[in-house]
Amino acid sequence: MAFQAGGQRPAPRPVSKTPEVQAYLDDYAASVEAVSFPSLVVDHCWDVVLTNSAFRSLFRGVGPHPTAMPDDNFLRFVLFHPDAPAVLGDHESSWCLPMLAHFARTVESRGPDHGLQAIRRDIAQEPIMEAAYRHGLPHWIRSVGEDAVEQDGAVRPLLHPDPRWGATDCRVVAETSRTLEELGCTRLTFVLREARRAPSRNRRARREASHLSVVPAVG
Repeated sequence: MAFQAGGQRPAPRPVSKTPEVQAYLDDYAASVEAVSFPSLVVDHCWDVVLTNSAFRSLFRGVGPHPTAMPDDNFLRFVLFHPDAPAVLGDHESSWCLPMLAHFARTVESRGPDHGLQAIRRDIAQEPIMEAAYRHGLPHWIRSVGEDAVEQDGAVRPLLHPDPRWGATDCRVVAETSRTLEELGCTRLTFVLREARRAPSRNRRARREASHLSVVPAVG
């Protein structure tokens, strides 16, 4: 990754041509950097606007990928990066399916959108993921309840490369200030929890993008 913990804080990606708004984001980036928990700001397509050092440290061991780096587009990372299960514990049920369901709702609510449709096309190219999107998600939501789709407040397992944390949990805290809301952006912070979990087999796991088991393979 381009920036590691302890390095120079990267500037926010430009999301507005208004100097006042960009100045706000520069200052907001400083406030995010001051947080000790992994934190990022994403737009409605999950494109990453800014991250802090704790976020970059969490994903420092992730290998290169042309389209699915965690500090580029976090949804693509969760869905398509083969290293995602090495950091995101219980990857399929705790991260992939909830975010896929959240994405489906965003597509339905926003209508035509170039960024969202690009992700949708990539999902369609993976047969099992496409089957999960079309057929598996409704069954999964009925099984776990509507609350599982929500980001804010969700408790999800992490496999932190720092041994002081190791296999643990985080609570996802979603926040949107007035300015971020006007930009269509949301801040997500992964509040690491003290409770330790048993080591997960996902620590060494690598997966293909079409790994989902919520539905059987098609074809």
